[in-house]
Amino acid sequence: MTPPPPSRRERIKTPGAPAPIGPYSSALLVGETLYCSGQIGLDPETGELVEGDVQEETTRILDNIGAVLRAADMDFDHVVQATLFLRDMDDYAPVNEVYARYFSGAAPAREALEVGKLPRGASVEISCIAVR
Repeated sequence: MTPPPPSRRERIKTPGAPAPIGPYSSALLVGETLYCSGQIGLDPETGELVEGDVQEETTRILDNIGAVLRAADMDFDHVVQATLFLRDMDDYAPVNEVYARYFSGAAPAREALEVGKLPRGASVEISCIAVR
C-alpha cells in the first residue's frame, strides 16, 4: 500500500509581523493546521524590540501573532495550543493579564516555562498552533 502524499506546506508571511531573524518560517500552514514560530516583541516596521515593560512586549507579540493568523485566514479563536517562554516567572501574572484580552471563550491549551535567555534580550516569547 502506498502512503498518502504529504500535506502541502505553505509558508505564511505578512508585513504585519516581523520577518524571521533566523533560518525558519514565521508560520507554516500544513493542511488545516497553522504552526506559528515563537514571536518576541519586535516591531514589524523597525525590527527592534519594543521599549517598555513585559506587558508592552506581550501586546506586541500577540499583535504580531494576530497578523500571522490573519494572513492564514484565521484568528485567535482558531488557536488550540500556545507556549509561553518567560525570562522571569514573576512576569506570569502581568503576561496573563494581556494574554486574556486576546482569547475569548475556550482558551487554548497552554504551558508556560521560565527560560534563561530569549533572543534579543526579550522578556517573553509566545508560539502557538491554530486549526481551521
